[in-house]
Amino acid sequence: METGSARGAQVAGDEPVWTGLPPGLLRLRRLLLVVWLGALAVAAGLLLGLLVGPAWAAFALLPLALMAWGWGMVERNWRSWRYAERADDLLISRGVLWHEETVVPYGRMQLVEVTSGPLERHFGLASVQLHTAAAATDATIPGLDPAEAERLRDRLTELGEARSAGL
Repeated sequence: METGSARGAQVAGDEPVWTGLPPGLLRLRRLLLVVWLGALAVAAGLLLGLLVGPAWAAFALLPLALMAWGWGMVERNWRSWRYAERADDLLISRGVLWHEETVVPYGRMQLVEVTSGPLERHFGLASVQLHTAAAATDATIPGLDPAEAERLRDRLTELGEARSAGL
């Protein structure tokens, strides 16, 4: 027995077919990391160098070291995000240290939104937000291609209406 979606198709009893996030989200997050920590390094270097002395300006290397470490961590976090469409529910998995997997039954979905802020639009990204009756099970899939986000929204809405009509 197979589901109707080619992207989320799976055979009953098998492992779900996971879909990862596109690389645009990784580029966006790395850009934000470089901009914020780069600005912090410059500000720390200038302020410490001018106010305390040139030797203290070496503390500006701390944000740069944090940037180097964060570069790899951002990628690990990006790789941890994935989702799978199953026959009766949507799975969302994320997390490196604390792995979290959310199962959202189609019949429990009340609202499916596609959002895209200014930076997301610049990078050609959109997020899908799922709202259910229980606030604790609200879930988000960030950084999708807008066409995929709209396809997912339409599919989830259709499946949600079909499942809730059967209650």
